[in-house]
Amino acid sequence: MKILVTGGAGFIGSHIVDALIDNGHEVAIVDNMITGQEENINAAAHFFELDIRSDELMSVLKQERFDAVLHQAAQMDVRKSVEDPRFDADTNIMGTINLLRACAGSGVKRILFASSGGASYGEQIEFPATENHRQWPDSPYGIAKLAGERYIHYFAQSSGTSYALLRYANVYGPRQNPHGEAGVVAIFCKLLLSGQQPVINGDGKQTRDFVHVNDVVRANLLALEHGENAIYNVGTGIETDINKIFRELNNGTGMNKPEKHVPAKQGEQVRSVLSYAKIQKELGWEPQIDLRSGLLETIKFFMEKQSVQV
Repeated sequence: MKILVTGGAGFIGSHIVDALIDNGHEVAIVDNMITGQEENINAAAHFFELDIRSDELMSVLKQERFDAVLHQAAQMDVRKSVEDPRFDADTNIMGTINLLRACAGSGVKRILFASSGGASYGEQIEFPATENHRQWPDSPYGIAKLAGERYIHYFAQSSGTSYALLRYANVYGPRQNPHGEAGVVAIFCKLLLSGQQPVINGDGKQTRDFVHVNDVVRANLLALEHGENAIYNVGTGIETDINKIFRELNNGTGMNKPEKHVPAKQGEQVRSVLSYAKIQKELGWEPQIDLRSGLLETIKFFMEKQSVQV
């Protein structure tokens, strides 16, 4: 299959590209390299340094005639979306619409969309959240992800393209960028290994569902082949608070930093955890990497990267 991965030089996208190539697919990457990393680009992939908002995107898709598009590119920083909703919407909504127009105009048969469980559901009222949980986003980023889902459904109806919406939990693992758009695992790893003091917002009892990037990749590979116009949560069903993440990373790095708390960030979600019952039943997917093993692997990645940089 000939496949395009947007954001394929980024954290999740690059792992997906590697797996697709390992499985014998012909893969191309579109990435504007604002947050993507050159070292993440698989040499076997055809690379287009291009923004998903670009007018050139249509000509690339018409020329290449992809069978499927895995849309991973996004402005991922929730706080930046709060500070500048217009910028967030321009990338995450208008960029997605531009991509969908190009897909519809070039005969793409299948689209996978990296949505967000935590951000699109907002403050949960059911635990763990199923795919039927109300979607009441509490950030512009979450609103944009919800809008992306709706636009994909609309374009699929009008063009006949099939799709799968994958609502990720909090993804972590090797290659996560600890600057700007990163999750707490990458941020804490980077700070601890550089001898700096991480800080925990509020009491640290806010929970998230941490899913390893390799498990997310497997979900994408399965959803590429199965699930007609389907929606799937991709998480572990386990709530983990931020205090535990700090303690596991603190112990794993051997840095023994004190636990330091700062005032809570306004509007921060209190609890987030996703049910994976549907994707398990329909695609046979379930998380395979436990949190402790995944965190130790992530620490090892950052330690090796730090030693190379030194």
